[in-house]
Amino acid sequence: MPWIIRFCFGFIFLFILFALFGEFLTDHSYRNTFLLKRLLPPFFWGGDAEFLLGTDHKGRDLLARLAMGARISLIVAILGTVIGAVFGSLLGMLAAARRGLTESVIMAAVDVQASLPIIIVALFVLAIFDTDFTLFILLVGLVGWEVYARLMRGATLSAKEQGYVLAVRALGASQMRIYFRHILPNIFNVLIVQFTVNLPLTILLETALSFLGLGVQPPLTSLGQIMSDGRDRLLTAWWLTMFPGILIFCVALSISLLGDWLRDRLDPTL
Repeated sequence: MPWIIRFCFGFIFLFILFALFGEFLTDHSYRNTFLLKRLLPPFFWGGDAEFLLGTDHKGRDLLARLAMGARISLIVAILGTVIGAVFGSLLGMLAAARRGLTESVIMAAVDVQASLPIIIVALFVLAIFDTDFTLFILLVGLVGWEVYARLMRGATLSAKEQGYVLAVRALGASQMRIYFRHILPNIFNVLIVQFTVNLPLTILLETALSFLGLGVQPPLTSLGQIMSDGRDRLLTAWWLTMFPGILIFCVALSISLLGDWLRDRLDPTL
């Protein structure tokens, strides 16, 4: 395993630990405000050791907010990617199984989804409806489902012609058993690789929408929202955008590199 992949594994593991248990690194809640200690720099930049990474414009502990923001961003990204993967994969397998009109309708929907700029659709939906956390997760989950549908349709069509499928069909197995007991396990590597490719894109979409104020809403917070709070203070309070930006960049890059490595490892032609 290359050293860069080891580093990616290590960083992702530490990021998950920080998202789950980072709040225990500080005595303050991410909601607590200290108006007399607003915009304190990190302790290594001349700040107070009580607030290791400084405070924001309301005197809230940035370390506690980063931990909660990482947790919310991780939850939204994982749930959103899982929703898109399940929805797209089922439609792709259905298109390959039924063919005819069903396949035409599904692939037409795939083409329409691929032609729509998802950021514009998200802005339109979130501007019309109240920004609910559940609605936000479902909206993020629609990102990339068309890619899963295309990949799973092609992989299913290829697997249907394999000898083991013809043998199972000759033995009288039901269609449900053929597709979910025999075909799906053999093409699952395609789903895994695409999941690692879509996950960083989902993270970036969530942080972008939260940065614009249309994603996660107070009292919850996310990494994009923390960056948005500090965008007007880039020169005077750089830590408000620097630390969440570094987290977003590193986790997205680590997952992308890991996805490329998995794609090479699971490629049967190599």
